[in-house]
Amino acid sequence: VQLQASGGGLVKPGGSLTLSCAGSTSTFNDYAIGWFRQAPGKEREGVSCIRGSGGSPYYTDSVKGRFTISRDNARNTVHLAMNNLKSSDPAVYYCTAGPGCPLRGNMDIGRVHSWGQGTLVTVSS
Repeated sequence: VQLQASGGGLVKPGGSLTLSCAGSTSTFNDYAIGWFRQAPGKEREGVSCIRGSGGSPYYTDSVKGRFTISRDNARNTVHLAMNNLKSSDPAVYYCTAGPGCPLRGNMDIGRVHSWGQGTLVTVSS
């Protein structure tokens, strides 16, 4: 599946952005869609994931209560609404497709089937 991420930009601390990930496949709802991010000098980390059905989304601890993931299978699109952005959030954000989302722990980068191109999120006053 081919993925296209969009929506990155510059926002002030405490501000909001919504990222979008559009998929090219007619079997989009067969895939869990996730978001990873990578800041300069840091490892890529899993941020959020949503199953094909849209149920039981996953969030890494640092974004819980601030980020919301959702999907519209009719439009082959997943959104990541990011609120109250902090200085720890700037990174290149990548959307991914894979077989599922973790029930606990961290997102497994080894289970990713497809990567979209990144979209840059900058938080600065």
